[in-house]
Amino acid sequence: MIEIAGHSYALGDPLVIAALAGAGVILLMLVLLIMAVRAAGRSAQIAAPLSQQIGILDQHVRQLGAGQEQLRGGLQTVSDTQANTQTQVIQTVEARLASVQQQMQDRLADNAMRSQRALTEMQERMKETLHGSSKQTTTSLTQLQERLASIDKAQDNITRLSGDVLSLQDILSNKQTRGAFGEIQLTDIVSKALPRDSYSLQATLSNGKRADCLIHLPNPPGPIVIDSKFPLEAYEALRRAKTDYELTEAAKLLRASVKKHISDISGKYILEGETADGALMFLPSEAVYAELHANFPELVRLGFDARVWIVSPTTCMATLNTMRAILKDARMREQTGAIRKTLKQLHRDVEIVVERVGKLNTHFGQARADLDGISTAAERAGKRAARLDNFDFEEITQDDTDKVVPLTKPQG
Repeated sequence: MIEIAGHSYALGDPLVIAALAGAGVILLMLVLLIMAVRAAGRSAQIAAPLSQQIGILDQHVRQLGAGQEQLRGGLQTVSDTQANTQTQVIQTVEARLASVQQQMQDRLADNAMRSQRALTEMQERMKETLHGSSKQTTTSLTQLQERLASIDKAQDNITRLSGDVLSLQDILSNKQTRGAFGEIQLTDIVSKALPRDSYSLQATLSNGKRADCLIHLPNPPGPIVIDSKFPLEAYEALRRAKTDYELTEAAKLLRASVKKHISDISGKYILEGETADGALMFLPSEAVYAELHANFPELVRLGFDARVWIVSPTTCMATLNTMRAILKDARMREQTGAIRKTLKQLHRDVEIVVERVGKLNTHFGQARADLDGISTAAERAGKRAARLDNFDFEEITQDDTDKVVPLTKPQG
């Protein structure tokens, strides 16, 4: 950039280039003039042509001055045009900047509104989420309280069960209460397996002995006794044995106890002509029953020899179910006459039904024939009605009246 008289000019401007070129030409001419003046001293002959050249050069200088003035005017015009253009560009830029600023403000306002709306929606969602979480927390706390209540109830049940276990231990530790426990368990099993009229509890036999349960089976085999026995002391001694001596002594005690029970049942509850040729010894413990069959098979064989069959709660239920089938078969035989009579009456009822079905079939046949006749008559009537509907009545002329058959009789 070149600054002249407060105006700035660009070196790439054509007018500036032209002005610089003119200035260079003037400078060149001045150099030539100086050289010519120097040469004038050397040769007088060259003075005249030099004067002419100076005149010509003066004309050129004047022309160059006029061109310079024109160049100054052009540069001023260019400067004014550039200033105007710069003013217009500034105004345009300011207008665009104002428009862009307004657009940015509008966008910022729109973004602010959107942000406010999104923030409001987020707050609503957070409120809903917190409300839902509060509900879930309340529900979870309620369920937790219910579960804690269930746990407390279960704890109470466990405490009560512990007391029941202690009570059961107290019951089993006493011989009389242990016997009552076995009788109650036997009563419960028998009452579930057999009808009430098929057994007697605490039945007294002819020898004055009282049986825990007497099953009224038909002959054979006849009524059979079930007596409850519980050799718990001997079994517990066997379980607590640590040494071989203790184990041997406990086994002897168990053998003696079971043998005594077998002997008592065989002597008290097997009566010829009154009871069956055998009896059942009920052990209210599956563990004692399994111990006898696993480690004391001679006691089981001894019971077989004495016709005393040892049963546990499980095998007793199976045996009672077999007895129930026997009782059912016996009662069926007792009701055979009534069944035959009922079958005869049923046969007569069937014959009556067959007779009435035959009569009903005859009535149906007659009704079917009547329906067929009605159908045939209706078909004939329909055909006649169709012929009448298709009949054409032609106009009768005066000459044809003698050929027409009158519909009414002539008056005599």
